[in-house]
Parts: sequence; C-alpha cells; structure tokens
Amino acid sequence: MRRYCLKIERFKYELDSKITMQNKSLFIEFMGDSPTIRVMDYLLTMGELDFSITDMAENAGIGRATLYRIWDNLIKNSIIVHTRDIGKAKLFKLNTENPKIKKLIIRNSWTRASLCASRSHRSFWNMNCS
Repeated sequence: MRRYCLKIERFKYELDSKITMQNKSLFIEFMGDSPTIRVMDYLLTMGELDFSITDMAENAGIGRATLYRIWDNLIKNSIIVHTRDIGKAKLFKLNTENPKIKKLIIRNSWTRASLCASRSHRSFWNMNCS
C-alpha cells in the first residue's frame, strides 16, 4: 500500500508541475519557493532518473535561463552530478552519494509515507491518498 501511495504522490506531483505550480509540495512550503528548491524538490521526487537541463527546468517550473543562473551552485555543492551524454544532450541526476542529499531523501520519503499513511488512516477504503 505504501508503494502504491508513493506512486500516486509522484504522479500527482508530475501532473501539478506540468499544469501549474500553484499546488506546492511540502518541501517547497517548508524550505521556501526558490528556483534551487524547486529543482531539488523535482529531483527528490523523481529519484534516480537523470534529466537534461531543459527537462529539469520545464518540470521544475522554472525557466532555462534561471536554471543556468543557479547551475554553478548546484554543481559546486555536489547537489547534482553528470551521468551520461546522449548525442549533444548532457544528462544529470541528484547526487545520492552526497551525505546531505541522503538525509533529504530519507526525510522526504518519510514525510511522504507518513502523510500518505495518515490520509489512508482517515479513509481506509479510499486508496488514492488524496
């Protein structure tokens, strides 16, 4: 059930980020709505997948120029790492070897799981965790 709820939460996040960024995640509400936090929130939600710079910007709800402005900080602080090249496109993912990122991953997954569990506890038969 936990895995099912996490998949639903991931789907909801993707849908919300593509339609509008009005529904902010708990991470963004807690940490503040900045471009760096939006990118980190997106990458935390998507897990081990890697993305091009354009995909990251679009799905995080920020402009590509804004992402380029914060790019050096993301690399310098080891938040993201280069994974591979496909043609001219360079793909990057969240640096899961960084100890600070590991803590964020654990807290983020715990928060999502507990939120989903509390919602399912209130409505046992409602499996969509909404």
